[in-house]
Amino acid sequence: MSIEEEYADVLQNIELAIVGVYKEKPELTDYNVESAITALGRTYQYEKTSGPDAVPVRPKGELANKVYDAVRAMCEWRLGRENLVDEEGQPMQVEPITIDEIQACLKRIRKSVNHWNKESGTRGYLDYISQFFF
Repeated sequence: MSIEEEYADVLQNIELAIVGVYKEKPELTDYNVESAITALGRTYQYEKTSGPDAVPVRPKGELANKVYDAVRAMCEWRLGRENLVDEEGQPMQVEPITIDEIQACLKRIRKSVNHWNKESGTRGYLDYISQFFF
């Protein structure tokens, strides 16, 4: 089973977080997204090797940091560490996944960013995923 099939819901959650930042900040670029996703992947790698007190790796730039924060919140929820609520204020429950699974999803997102950026330019990935959410 491919990562897209096995973790479709996780990938959609991460992309929803990215699109949310893009809608708020239309000047966002694929580069900002790639930078944020790479930093977050490193953060989780350091956590695996150094423990939960490992210092997070932050990307450079305000826009990349906005994406980082939004995606990290979604990843933390998927890891079972954070609570998210729906529009009615009800907690949303999810079966927790592992850091390895989160890293695999982040790697797949980064691959997609690179593909669509090469295919369609500076906002190729962002424009591509946006059509599925709004």
